[in-house]
Amino acid sequence: MTDEPFLQTLTPTTHDLGGFKVHRTLPHRARTTVGPFIFFDQMGPAQLEVGKGIDVRPHPHINLATVTYLFAGAIEHRDSLGTFARIEPGAVNLMTAGRGIAHSERSPADERAAGPALSGIQTWLALPAAKEEIEPAFEHVARDRLPVVEDGGARARVVMGSLWGAASPVTCHSDTIYADIALPAGGAMPIEPEADERALYVAEGEATLDGLALAPATLYVLRPGIRATLRSGSGAHVMLCGGAPLDGPRHVWWNFVSSRRERIQQAKEDWRAGRFVLPPDDRAEYIPLPEAKPLTVSYP
Repeated sequence: MTDEPFLQTLTPTTHDLGGFKVHRTLPHRARTTVGPFIFFDQMGPAQLEVGKGIDVRPHPHINLATVTYLFAGAIEHRDSLGTFARIEPGAVNLMTAGRGIAHSERSPADERAAGPALSGIQTWLALPAAKEEIEPAFEHVARDRLPVVEDGGARARVVMGSLWGAASPVTCHSDTIYADIALPAGGAMPIEPEADERALYVAEGEATLDGLALAPATLYVLRPGIRATLRSGSGAHVMLCGGAPLDGPRHVWWNFVSSRRERIQQAKEDWRAGRFVLPPDDRAEYIPLPEAKPLTVSYP
């Protein structure tokens, strides 16, 4: 029996996209999921040039839910349901793809004019097999609707699920925990065994777990059942994620996730043939289906 709190340490694959970097820790060769989380990207932090911005052209998803959470900047979301939503720091965009959805993400005009800041986390949650083909949906939850827990000088915003006695109003399709922990210098926060699978990720600053240093941009998968204390000497921004184990393996290809390979093949054919509906106010361009083996997501 080891006292080591970490089951696995997942280092990122980093993509330099010109004006900013993206650090991806899931999916990973050593592990595909933590709870329902099957994709974990940190965007930035970056300060883009005046007039520049991100333009993620319309692209499709199936059998998953995307969760966008920002630390700085703003992004405008448009999707094939006709949704338009602007997300800013501390709020949540939850897009449930279900049987299929297409969406775009772009920097707002006012942000471009000032030189946009970009910093945040985008994750994908695999849907339970019984819910993979549900109707697509979109949910925006404002910052002031998410509960904040204070302990040991730290503040934690509960993004999804129930943690430290507080519950987020964001829809969970399966047992999920997700929190944004802000540690001031000298701050501490207890990490309890509220889920079967859990992981910690230092997005900014420096932190330790029971005295063990946590490297930045690295996903630390915790051993089941361990209790530990998260601390920082100089301040940190740490994400906690996890939930119940998935009900079986998932396949990932480009922006598609499914428990069935044939479903991904069908989605590829549907996107190539133009059978996905595009966002009604952003349909002049789209990301074509990759012919070669693609990255999991396309940012340009």
